[in-house]
Amino acid sequence: MAVIVEMRSYVLHPGALPEFMRLMGDEGIGIERPILGDLLGFYSSEIGSINKVVHLWRYATFEDRQQRRAQLAASPDWLAFVPKVLPLIQEMHNELLNPAPFSPQ
Repeated sequence: MAVIVEMRSYVLHPGALPEFMRLMGDEGIGIERPILGDLLGFYSSEIGSINKVVHLWRYATFEDRQQRRAQLAASPDWLAFVPKVLPLIQEMHNELLNPAPFSPQ
């Protein structure tokens, strides 16, 4: 089975982590998860880059990811939610990861 993992990472403004996590936990993940599907993990950094959040999503194919991301972008609930968290984010990064043949994922 083909699999890709999307790693989305955000650097938040200093002091914004608690509010970002509260908003994501109370509202955001509940909107994302039914559309995007397989959340592998949602993390904040402790050492190294501070004020950083990383979340990992698994998709069957690149096309699966494209379709799901488009569906999320069109969701009225998501469109209403984004303005709540966007001001908390300083930088946004996105990577698509392809597993090695011997990777368990």
